Amino acid sequence: MTQPPLKLGTRGSPLALVQANLVREALCAAHGWDRARVEIVTIRTTGDRRQDVALAEIGGKALWTKELDRALLSQEIDFAVHSMKDVETGRPDAITIAAMLPRADVRDRIIGADSVSALREGAVVGTSSPRRVAQVKRLRPDLVTILLRGNVDTRLAKVAAGEVDATLLAAAGLERLGRVEVGSCIPIDVMLPAPAQGAVGIEARTDDNRVRTLLAAIDHAPTHACVLLERALLAVLQADCHSPVAALATLADDGKGGTTMTLRGELFAEDGSAHVAGVVEGALGDATLAARLGANLLDRAPPAVRSLFAG
Repeated sequence: MTQPPLKLGTRGSPLALVQANLVREALCAAHGWDRARVEIVTIRTTGDRRQDVALAEIGGKALWTKELDRALLSQEIDFAVHSMKDVETGRPDAITIAAMLPRADVRDRIIGADSVSALREGAVVGTSSPRRVAQVKRLRPDLVTILLRGNVDTRLAKVAAGEVDATLLAAAGLERLGRVEVGSCIPIDVMLPAPAQGAVGIEARTDDNRVRTLLAAIDHAPTHACVLLERALLAVLQADCHSPVAALATLADDGKGGTTMTLRGELFAEDGSAHVAGVVEGALGDATLAARLGANLLDRAPPAVRSLFAG
């Protein structure tokens, strides 16, 4: 008897649909399925409906996930696809991050100028990210930042129309949309990315062993390890969508047959006037890395920074 298709839940934005199709293609390739074996179910989220205010003012990252969580837990869908940087740190016990696709370019791109330093004096930069606001202000205190939300095309149109001089977008999203020529990449040592930027995650019900086993076949273990470490740092810091925080975990061969994990982090005052940066290294799977870096950053953070995080 033919099995019913697995239902994959996703937001309906162009980027979300591209990512959902990447997951479907990966699953079908891994299991030798026809595309019809996975049905994409579009679910409109509160975050998609409310484009006029900052997410932090109306519920934060949960606005991207709560409708998908509801559909997953009510068994309307079998698994859900997310941009991992949009997934809040605390998740329900009944939901598990079952897999992640290989991570794409983690950098930010600037649209409207070749670099932040190339912007005119007093230029207006549109962004909805507290991290990007703080980083831009740290680099160029003269710049003006204003709230800019919406999908990629909406934001690009605002720049083209001259409503803002520039905006910042994730390189990964632009590349997945086929917009590889748009904007200029900002080096990581100039702007460290958001935790989990560039990663696509797939969540399933914790008790659904069948689906979790199917998804395990497409899990990219290096991406999964790095993103979970970055999310662990967020948890240590008690960071939320208001928190100007950047982090990036990377893996490297230690030359002895093992793997070294490096975790970098930066915390900022909201206006970029103060910041603290740090880095820790350890073996792959070292459960102390996030706690060590979090404690180190908080210990050294100026008051304007520390007040925004744990304690």
